[in-house]
Amino acid sequence: MSNQRGGMGRMGRGRMSGEKAKDFYASMKKLLNYMKRYKFRFLLMMVFAVASTVFSIWGPTILGDATTEIFNGLVARVNGTGSIDFGKVGEILLFLAGLYLLSACLNFIQGFIMTGISNDVSYNLRKDISEKIHRMPLKYFESRTTGEVLSRVTNDIDTLQQSLNQSVTQLITSVTTLIGVFIMMLRISVLMTVLAVLILPVSMAILSVVMKHSQKYFQQQQEFLGNVNGQVEEIYGGHNIVRVFNKEETVTKTFRETNEKLYQSAWKSQFFSGMMMPVMQFVGNIGYVMVALVGGWQVISGAIEVGQIQSFIQYIKSFTQPVQQIAQVTNMLQSTAAASERVFEFLEEKEEEQTVENPVRLQNPEGEVSFEHISFGYDPEQIIIHDFSAEVHQGQKVAIVGPTGAGKTTLVKLLMRFYDVNNGSIKVDGHDVRNFNRGDLRELFGMVLQDTWLFNGTIMENIRYGKLDATDEEVIAAAKAAHADSFIRTLPGGYQMVLNEETSNISQGQKQLLTIARAILADNPILILDEATSSVDTRTEIQIQKAMDNLMKGRTSFVIAHRLSTIRDSDLILVLKDGNIIEQGNHEELMAKKGFYADLYNSQFAKTA
Repeated sequence: MSNQRGGMGRMGRGRMSGEKAKDFYASMKKLLNYMKRYKFRFLLMMVFAVASTVFSIWGPTILGDATTEIFNGLVARVNGTGSIDFGKVGEILLFLAGLYLLSACLNFIQGFIMTGISNDVSYNLRKDISEKIHRMPLKYFESRTTGEVLSRVTNDIDTLQQSLNQSVTQLITSVTTLIGVFIMMLRISVLMTVLAVLILPVSMAILSVVMKHSQKYFQQQQEFLGNVNGQVEEIYGGHNIVRVFNKEETVTKTFRETNEKLYQSAWKSQFFSGMMMPVMQFVGNIGYVMVALVGGWQVISGAIEVGQIQSFIQYIKSFTQPVQQIAQVTNMLQSTAAASERVFEFLEEKEEEQTVENPVRLQNPEGEVSFEHISFGYDPEQIIIHDFSAEVHQGQKVAIVGPTGAGKTTLVKLLMRFYDVNNGSIKVDGHDVRNFNRGDLRELFGMVLQDTWLFNGTIMENIRYGKLDATDEEVIAAAKAAHADSFIRTLPGGYQMVLNEETSNISQGQKQLLTIARAILADNPILILDEATSSVDTRTEIQIQKAMDNLMKGRTSFVIAHRLSTIRDSDLILVLKDGNIIEQGNHEELMAKKGFYADLYNSQFAKTA
């Protein structure tokens, strides 16, 4: 297609923090199945992660040995039986430094591997979604906002990448730390381990209470943040309209109210979140006091050594931390599951059938189109086009007219097979459109729509989009035929002038002429024109009309008409009302009938007169 409807619309706000998946286990299973291609790297990452954690866990025991060696040396020196063996202490500390260095290196490697996996997953998911979009039926996009679809590619995959990168490694290291530390604590003292474990239920109870209260405020915070962002985007996007209607005070008041709600929810969520660490530290300190008392008694009784108390206190710190991390990972995994659920939900959507067996391929398409007793309804129970037939010959101009919502665009969608008819058939050059591959069929059509679509690039590149292998001379010839060459040469840079992202550095009429030049360059045998002169001045309208006349020469054309005065010379006029073709014929025939078309034409003429 030479031109297509543009406009991104407002981007969706994406998945809110704290949102849960409808089916957590099913979502995670799909994600793990998708990640099977990385299983070797994943296993390698797990080995490095576990090894790094084990070496890190071993550290406090060795440090305890150094403490014991120093303590025994001090006791021997006081008793006059010996002194501190600094050589042995140095060897222990040197070994400890090497152990921590090895642990850090392994941790770096596992982080590097996991970052690569998460980036590859997000890259391939974006690639799969991008390819999937082109295979989706039009009705999918018509039933959803552009932002909702784009949020799958942006917000959801970003969430998936970040949470996957953080949660997987943290879960592995936390579980390994929890198990490893518990074993090391048991080796030192069963009694002190029992006392330390008793702290866990208290910690978990506090965590659950704080999380229960804070979760709703975090959800409210994200909701109101989305509302604030939406209001700011709308207000800035329509700033001129706001000022024209003197609504500055109204929008400011609305913004302040929403911003106040955001402030309150953010304050409460951060307050509860900030409470967690001090309370956990308080509970932990109580545990340290208990361990110090019991440990001191065991040292006196000779059950353990002094250095082991130090090791045990370090292990307690390492024991409570994984519990908090696992709680955080649980929330992150909920985010991962919710994001992956939305992504895979899109990837599993039913696709538009792209190919057929033994497809028709036209070598020299002529542009003959016939509608044979077609009927259609978006809902099969509500048919909006009833038993319509028409013959359109090569080079004819067909106008489709009617009030807003009459179904003019529906006919175009059926012709290009964005939807299939319920009954009857539409044929191009005698072949049913359902016997074409969709891609081959749509290559027969060029489109110039009311909403122009141009991209950030040079004018030459934008016109060449209609035929990517066109030479500069062919592009310029198309621009001349579209009456665009003269204004292009007056622009700074001419054909090499770069259109900005909003294409706001040229006028609406100039944009339309460029899209017509693109359609001329594409040289499609059948054209679909959504008359786009209603938003330009009379002089520009005349220019565009001349360009469109050049475009339609020798081509079968379907014109969705808004100004009936521009389609008087059409070979066939289809008059639609409430989805039905109620009249068809040329201008003179329809005026002679003095029916709906004549009333519509006379009312427009009266207004312009």
